[in-house]
Amino acid sequence: MGWNNYGDKQYVPHVLRYYPIGKVFYTPEDGDAIVDVALSQVGNIGGEPYWSWYGFTNHVEWCACFVSWCADQCGYIESGVMPKHSYCPTGVEWFRSRGQWQDRNSIPAPGAIIYFDWGGDGIADHVGIVESCDGSTVYTIEGNANDAVKRLSYAVGDRRILGYGTLSK
Repeated sequence: MGWNNYGDKQYVPHVLRYYPIGKVFYTPEDGDAIVDVALSQVGNIGGEPYWSWYGFTNHVEWCACFVSWCADQCGYIESGVMPKHSYCPTGVEWFRSRGQWQDRNSIPAPGAIIYFDWGGDGIADHVGIVESCDGSTVYTIEGNANDAVKRLSYAVGDRRILGYGTLSK
């Protein structure tokens, strides 16, 4: 099966694809489904499951593919809760046009989609999923963080945060 060691590191998503957890066990408002799916992917290197699912045939910048893949596993794309996108500015525009946008100084809910602006030019360069926020620190799960899925954290209001897309209610 192409495994380098015993067991399937993709076991959880392989099983979850048969259970539309976003529609059955969770509601989009709580954000927990997308956080659970994203957490199950921590440690993936190279992003092949996400960029190939999106339709790319070779390695690309895959942060938005990862977020979209997680949303799809929850049924959020099919139900219109979130957009399928591989280009960060497209996601920002989708959330803004629906009035589902919070600025960098907001306290995001778990499952919010966090967009980053590394260059300070107002254009989104990277995206991840908010795991939690304690009021001063935002904890995230991000794909393509040095070509891996990682848990990271930022201060609320960090200048690198562009803002947050919020799940529809």
